[in-house]
Amino acid sequence: MFNPSREQVRQFFCEAWRKHRQRSILEGAEVTAADLIAHHPEYHALLENPALALEQEFTPETGQMNPFLHLSLHLAVAEQISIDQPPGIRAAYQALRTRLDVHEAEHAILECLGETIWRAQRHGGEMDGAAYLDCVRRAAGV
Repeated sequence: MFNPSREQVRQFFCEAWRKHRQRSILEGAEVTAADLIAHHPEYHALLENPALALEQEFTPETGQMNPFLHLSLHLAVAEQISIDQPPGIRAAYQALRTRLDVHEAEHAILECLGETIWRAQRHGGEMDGAAYLDCVRRAAGV
């Protein structure tokens, strides 16, 4: 399993955004990352300052979402939909898309993924894939 460090994740998103802005060739997940970043203008200034991005702390006390966590969850959701893993996630996403735009549908799934990760961490166990998919299906109304 790929388990990048905090610094590697931040560098990845900063580099993908830099390449996108310079119209350089994007490779692999950079394509998806740049597209996700384009939909989050609130993160552009941070990503355009890699030194700040690497050192800035994001805690619940500041009241702001960690942009790298948010973008990473988006990237995970995009990958899950593309490979239909867990099985059924693509159909639930398509059901969400009947009433939401792409970004809003991804956010609905992202909420379920975040909750599932939080529960696994809180209980010190594995992620419950069935509960995750049930949450997405409920959000989709299926």
